[in-house]
Amino acid sequence: MNFRRTDLTVSERAADLLAQLTPDERIAMLHQAMPAIERLDVAESRTGAEALHGVAWLGTGTVFPQPVGLAATWDPELIEAVGDVASTELRAKRAENPLVSLNAWAPVVNTLRHPLWGRNEEGYSEDPHLTGQLGCAYAQGLRGRHERVWKTVPALKHFLAYSNETDRSATSSEMSLRTLHEEELAAFRPAIERQAAGSMMLAYNRVNGTPAHTQPELVAEARSWADGSIAIVSDAGAPTFTVTIQGAQPDGAHAAAALVTSGMDSFTDNDADAKPTIANVQGALDQGLLTWDDVDRAVTRILEMRIRTGEFDGDGFHGDGSHGGGFHGGGDPYAGIGVDAIDVPSSRALAREAAGRSVVVLRNDAGVLPLQEPTRLAVVGPLADAVLTDWYSGTPPYAVGIASGLRGRYPSASVAVETGADTITLRAASGLYVVVSDDGGQVAAVAPSASGSGEGSLFDVTDWGDGLLTLRSHASGGLLTGGAWPMRADAERVGGWVVQESFRRHEHADGTWSLLHLGSGRWVRASRDVGLLLAEGVTLDDAERFSVEVVRSGAEAVAAAAASADVVIVAVGNDPHLAGREAADRPHLMLPDAFARIWRLAHGANPQTVLTVVSSYPYVLGEADAAASVVWSSHGGQELGSGIADVLSGDREPTGRLAQSWPSDPAQAGDLFDYDTLRQQATYRHQPKPYTFAFGHGLTYSRVSYSAVTATAEVVAPEPTHRHPALGEEGDVHVTVTVTNEGDRPAEELVQVYALAPSLPLPAPRRLLVAYRRVRLEPGESREVELSFDVARLAVWDESLRLDGAVDDWVHEGALRVQPGRYVLATGPSADDLPVSAELQVSAGS
Repeated sequence: MNFRRTDLTVSERAADLLAQLTPDERIAMLHQAMPAIERLDVAESRTGAEALHGVAWLGTGTVFPQPVGLAATWDPELIEAVGDVASTELRAKRAENPLVSLNAWAPVVNTLRHPLWGRNEEGYSEDPHLTGQLGCAYAQGLRGRHERVWKTVPALKHFLAYSNETDRSATSSEMSLRTLHEEELAAFRPAIERQAAGSMMLAYNRVNGTPAHTQPELVAEARSWADGSIAIVSDAGAPTFTVTIQGAQPDGAHAAAALVTSGMDSFTDNDADAKPTIANVQGALDQGLLTWDDVDRAVTRILEMRIRTGEFDGDGFHGDGSHGGGFHGGGDPYAGIGVDAIDVPSSRALAREAAGRSVVVLRNDAGVLPLQEPTRLAVVGPLADAVLTDWYSGTPPYAVGIASGLRGRYPSASVAVETGADTITLRAASGLYVVVSDDGGQVAAVAPSASGSGEGSLFDVTDWGDGLLTLRSHASGGLLTGGAWPMRADAERVGGWVVQESFRRHEHADGTWSLLHLGSGRWVRASRDVGLLLAEGVTLDDAERFSVEVVRSGAEAVAAAAASADVVIVAVGNDPHLAGREAADRPHLMLPDAFARIWRLAHGANPQTVLTVVSSYPYVLGEADAAASVVWSSHGGQELGSGIADVLSGDREPTGRLAQSWPSDPAQAGDLFDYDTLRQQATYRHQPKPYTFAFGHGLTYSRVSYSAVTATAEVVAPEPTHRHPALGEEGDVHVTVTVTNEGDRPAEELVQVYALAPSLPLPAPRRLLVAYRRVRLEPGESREVELSFDVARLAVWDESLRLDGAVDDWVHEGALRVQPGRYVLATGPSADDLPVSAELQVSAGS
């Protein structure tokens, strides 16, 4: 039982356990649902638990801001603390259910190169090195700081070149070697190199025409960064897709062979049914497509991952094989974590801190913020007091919306809430009104009059943009859903893999409506005689035509609430399950007209209006760009409202800064399916025109000036390499920036340094973030802020080079080279606002 000895290395323990497994048991270890080996007292196990911004899919857990929001803190220490809470609560869930995996499928380190990506909320930044740094911090929190035992084993997602949802398993991400090394691999490297991640999930897409799941050169490159092993898991269903969608393999046996020999270790396929995977692997062995050595290498890495978590530490075996009360090296230090570790006061406090620190004040031209002790507040819009969760969110123990957060901050003020939804009745062609039962279990056109049915006939209709509607019943409080037959109105929220609560309106020439249920693609009709609503009409001709009466105008209510308030908070933004999510890219980048209309109504009634956008992604604001006061937050989790109230009130000085640019025009983002950002002049690194809100932008409530900068005058270009230094690594270039707080409030300033390249033989990025530092300045305080970076950060990929001793494959056809020249080191509060600069001469090496 040497595999239980903690005085042995992980590889020695895994080798011992592997040697005791039968051939059938070894094959079975390759599937996500691994069986128990009772004779060895090895428990049944699983790969994979979702923990993107807190524990997900496992019941109640602390819900933090989405990663795109966490990134706006620009604070690796805070993000590590969030990861630590997530890993603690995952351990607590495992204490309740031993089948909960400690292989945490997080963080996502795909760069946010294009804001149309449906999964934008899951990533951190458009900058690959900032993505790598912040993703590494979250992974470190998940992994823990114990030298030997990993609290969880994070799996970086999704390797590689994955940031479009449309036809994601079919599309090919075309990668030049320059894009590969400068923008893709750089985001994955820090967490692996620093042993913060011990696993990786492969991506659905193809890379240069070949499935990402069968790219042995890329997997080998990632594994070369690690001191220990990296367990590679497939994305769900992807092994089958190599046959059925991508056509890369003729059958399951060939697919299994290609996947395992390419470096994949665990099949996430067919849910918990391992039989197809076992049959495919056995078939590959029988046909000579796969060897037992191939199988053993993969199984070993999975066993090593489990050993790292301390799973086999606690039985008390001595090194001599005898059983006693202790064991070499100590046991699992996290074994005592129980269910009482979920939703503890410190986690609630951290959730509030993270929510507040991720809020970004984008514009404050009218000086409305911070709020000056208002007596009458109006919070208007669909997110006025709603806290929405995404596909990878947990179930929050409580939720504080924006209006609730403001009520808590201003207990003596009146806080009016208007969502902007119209309250309507629907009358079928039969002349009967649609009525909902109190429990939402029945929805039918049965009432001869609306007045006689009370609340039962009333629906609040929310327009989420582009005619995408949800209808909430007054009687049941639930959303109308086509997910049941007959239809019901009992859904608490929009959700599910296939959303059942959204509809699109078709307005006929006579003003009647027909409703298309988007989850099924069927039209809503009323059944004969009994009037039950059914989402089953195949064509528009099958659809019911509802006469609609607006009982209460949402627009009028918004205007009235705004007119009577001291200050208006316009709270708009996406529902994370609509108009962009996993499996569906966004239809466009524009702020929906429905949201702009709410802002226009509120601002027209009261100029003291703050446009507060809560969203998973940036918008092109369009008409609403006229707003003088703009604030952004991601979907901030259970403390969203408290965090926003803390910033709006000035109780928390604004610290949030954008880690993703907000375009002024959709064209700035380029083509979603073209991964070459250099060619497209996409992202802040290459875009020549200013953004509406630039990368790094975010205001304080004070005025900070940049008056001087000094920098290392000259350095020698280093030798070419295959490694970019990580963001935050100290180096041979030193920059000192003088900043002054000229206002009367403290300021939390994010001092940023960018390298601006001269004209070079190999075009370099127009601007490149090379260092940053957060400083707190008291009123009137000046400070010299010192920053440093390695000049190798300026390297670009040169395909003409070959490094001695490099791996002889296509991935290594070239090297990263710093080109000699006179660079400018510019510093300021964002990538588009760099008021002071110094020159750096890079000389050629000997």
